[in-house]
Amino acid sequence: MREPLLARLARVKRGRVLKFAVPIFVVLASALLSVAAVENLPFLTNADSFVADWETAILTPAEPLDPDIVIVAIDEDTMAQLPYRAPIDRGFLADVLSGLAQTGPRAIGIDVLFDQPTEPAKDEALRRVLAGLKMPVRIAYTESGNVVTEGQKSFLANFVPPERRALVNVAEDQFDVVRWVYPGAQTRDGRYVMGFSRSLAEAVGVKTPAEQVPIVWRGRPAAELKFFPQFSAYAVKTLYDVKHLPADWFKDKVVLIGSDITLIDRHRTPYTTVFASTEGMLAGVVIQADALSQLLHHRSAPDITLAGRLAVALALGALGAVLGLSSTHIAARIGMGLLAIIGIWAGGAGLFHLGGPLMTPLAPTLSLAMSFFAMEAASGAEARAQRKFIEGVFSHHVAQEVVDQILSDPDKMTSLEGERREMTFVFTDIANFTTTSESMESRELARVLNAYLEGMAEIVQKHKGMVDKFIGDAVVAIFNAPIDLPGHAAAAVRCALEMEEFSTRFSKEQNEREVPFGLTRIGVHTGTAVVGNFGSRTRHNYTASGDAVNTAARLEGLNKYFSTRISVSGETRELCTGIHFRPTASVVLKGKSKAIEVWEPLPEGDRRLAFADRYEKAYIMLKQGSDGAADMFETLAKEAPDDPSLAFHLHRIHEGVRGVTVVMTDK
Repeated sequence: MREPLLARLARVKRGRVLKFAVPIFVVLASALLSVAAVENLPFLTNADSFVADWETAILTPAEPLDPDIVIVAIDEDTMAQLPYRAPIDRGFLADVLSGLAQTGPRAIGIDVLFDQPTEPAKDEALRRVLAGLKMPVRIAYTESGNVVTEGQKSFLANFVPPERRALVNVAEDQFDVVRWVYPGAQTRDGRYVMGFSRSLAEAVGVKTPAEQVPIVWRGRPAAELKFFPQFSAYAVKTLYDVKHLPADWFKDKVVLIGSDITLIDRHRTPYTTVFASTEGMLAGVVIQADALSQLLHHRSAPDITLAGRLAVALALGALGAVLGLSSTHIAARIGMGLLAIIGIWAGGAGLFHLGGPLMTPLAPTLSLAMSFFAMEAASGAEARAQRKFIEGVFSHHVAQEVVDQILSDPDKMTSLEGERREMTFVFTDIANFTTTSESMESRELARVLNAYLEGMAEIVQKHKGMVDKFIGDAVVAIFNAPIDLPGHAAAAVRCALEMEEFSTRFSKEQNEREVPFGLTRIGVHTGTAVVGNFGSRTRHNYTASGDAVNTAARLEGLNKYFSTRISVSGETRELCTGIHFRPTASVVLKGKSKAIEVWEPLPEGDRRLAFADRYEKAYIMLKQGSDGAADMFETLAKEAPDDPSLAFHLHRIHEGVRGVTVVMTDK
C-alpha cells in the first residue's frame, strides 16, 4: 500500500526540522560546554589563566603614575644605613613617620609587621609617634599561622590598636599567583578586620565591595619605571633631618610604607608569565597599592562578561558547525578552522591592547573544535546508518548502558555473546512481603512497591551499578558490567548501606500510614560469572549467570538466620577500603563443603563502631576456642542488648556450641 501524501509530507517536514535542529543543538551545546569546561576543569582553567596573564603582562595599555598614591620603600639603600636588617629599626621608622606627618598626607598605610620587640626605647618612640598621628593610619596585621607564631600574635595585638589594624593577606590562586583584592576576615577576638588596601580606601571615605574582586593590574608606563611614585625611606628620613622634605611629594596623598627588597615579601603576579622575577614578582606593598588604586578610582576588571564569553563561543561554534557540514575536503576545512582560531586569538589580543575587554580565546577555540567534529561525525552517512542499526536491534532488549557501550565502541558487540568477568552482585528482599501483599488492595500494593523499587533502583544507578532485574519485591544489581567499574566491590557495599538506610526510612513511613511494610535484607558477593545475552531468539535479556549470583542470593537469606540486615562475603570485603566491617560467622552453605566468611558492614556514625574492636577480639577468641570469649560476649551483650550478632553468638555459647562455623541445612 502506497504511503498517503499527507503522511509523506509530514515525514519530509520532520526531516527538515531535524536537519536544522541538530546543528543548532550542537552549536548551543558546544558553546555552553566549552565555557563551562574552561570555568570548571582545573587544567583548562589554568591554561586560560596563563593566557590572560600573558595578555595582561604584555598588552595592558600603558598608564601614567597614579597621582593619589605614593610608596615609601624600605629598599636596599635604606637597609644599608640601618644597624640591622630585621626587624626594621623602629627609631628609623618613627623619624620617617614624623617627617611624613608634617607634609599632610591624606592617609598612611604601614605594610610592616610589628610582631616582636626590638630596642625598648625605639619601640616606645614608635608607639608615641603612631599615637600622635592625626591622619588615618592603617598598620599591617595578620594572624596567619605560617607567618607569625603565637607569641608574635600576642605582641602584634598589643602593639597595633584594633582600630588601626589591616590584614595584609593577599588572595592567591592554587599556583600562588595574586589575583584578587583581599576583602578581610574575622580575627580571633571576634572583630572583622578589613584587608590592607580596602581598609585604607574606607579610611579616606571610599566605599568598597565586601566580596573578593579581581585586581585591576595597572599598565606599565615604561619597562624601567614603577607603577607608582616611589621614594626610598632613607631619602625621606635624610631630607626630614635637614628640614628639606618636599611637602608636595606626599600632601593629600595616600602614603604606603613597605619593603621593596628582592626575595622579601614578594609575590607571583600575572607579570611573572613574561618578566624576570624582579619585575614579575611584585613587592607586597606594590600589590597593595595596585589594589588600593582600583578601589579609590572605582575601577573594575576588564574581563569580558559571561554573556560576552557565551556570545563569542556561540559565534565560533556556529562557524565550526558550518565547516563540519560543508562538503569541502576535510583538509581545507581544518585549514579554514585554524585560520579562524588564529584570527580570534590575534583579534582578542589587539582589542584588549586598544582598551577593550580581556577576552581569552580558549573557550571559543574549544567551541569551534567541538562543533566542527560533532557535525563532521553526525554528517557521516555510514556512522548514522550504523547507529540506527545498533539502536534498532539492541535498544529494546538490553540495558541502556550496553547500548551506550556499543555505540562508543562497536567492536565490543561480540561481548554480548557472553563474557566471563569478575563482578559484584547485590541481592535484596523484603521480610514477610508475601504476607503483606496478600493483605493489601492491589492498587495500593502496586503504588507502594513501585515507589520502593524506584528508590532502590536510583540508589543502584547512583553508585554506578546496573539494575539487572526485579523479581517480585527483590532487586538484583550488578556492579562491573556491562562496563568496567574500578572499585566495584566497594561501590556495591556503599550501595547496600544506602539501600538499608532508604528501606528503613521507607518502611517507617509506610508503617506510620498503617501499611505493614517489612525491613529489607541484603546480600553482597563478588565472584566470576558469565555476563551477556541469555534467552531465546524472540526474547532475550542481558544478565549474568553463575554460582556467584546464587551466592549473593544465599547471603541475603542468611540475614534472616542471623537477624542482620546486610551480609557481605569475605571475597567482597577483601576488595573494599575505607568501609568498616565486623565478622558475623563462617558459613557453610547448603550443598557446599567450604565455608565462606560472612561480614556485616557498619556505616559511619554507627554506635556499634564504639565497641567494634572488642567485638572482633571476642570473635577471634571464640573462633580459636578460647574460654575467655564467653565472658567478653557477656560483657558486650550488657552494653548492647539489642545487637543481633552478639545475641546470636551468646545463644550458641549458652547452648554449648563453640567456634564461629555455621553449617546451613536449608537455603
